[in-house]
Amino acid sequence: MPVKVDVSKQETLTGRRVYLRPFDRDDLPYIQKWSNDAELRRLIGEVAPMSRAETEKWYEDLLADKDRTWFVIVLKRGDRVVGEAGLLRMFRPWRSTDMTIIVGEKDAWGKGYGTEVGHLLLDYAFRRLGFHRVSIGVVGFNKRALKFWRSLGFKKEGVERDAHYYDNEYSNGIMMSILEDEFRKAHKDAAGKKSGVSKSCVLKM
Repeated sequence: MPVKVDVSKQETLTGRRVYLRPFDRDDLPYIQKWSNDAELRRLIGEVAPMSRAETEKWYEDLLADKDRTWFVIVLKRGDRVVGEAGLLRMFRPWRSTDMTIIVGEKDAWGKGYGTEVGHLLLDYAFRRLGFHRVSIGVVGFNKRALKFWRSLGFKKEGVERDAHYYDNEYSNGIMMSILEDEFRKAHKDAAGKKSGVSKSCVLKM
């Protein structure tokens, strides 16, 4: 099955409580706000906050990058933006891509939004775009994030020793992935359950 990716024709992905709409320039203040949150940066493995000029440059790079597609996470109730999510480093010949999710607004943590976003984005990657493999990287001490990705069906592939450095301390990077057949099985199993929505968490490649 060939990968069907045209990042110039992004669409909105709609779930039960959230939807993912294509990122645009008006969303840049959110990126700058979240990058200036020291706790958030530590959890996702980023080193320094971004200035307005740096967020503008990030957006220009995003527009020019044909191997990346980006969304903002919006709550249906109140149309409130609470995070960002996307696919990046899309390598079509191998049908492989990386994935990222950040729930940046802290009062939206622990409410299951991240799980809903994860299902929407994985469904988009596997069923709509035709990818075979989706991978992510997690800062090793972020146990909540590791539990979250496992709940979506991701499996640990390996460890990048001392891959992250923050506040004078090294941390390992944990590499994880999910394949299309694993997603289909997990999706089918989840559909047969009456409950079981995991808590949301903060994550990013």
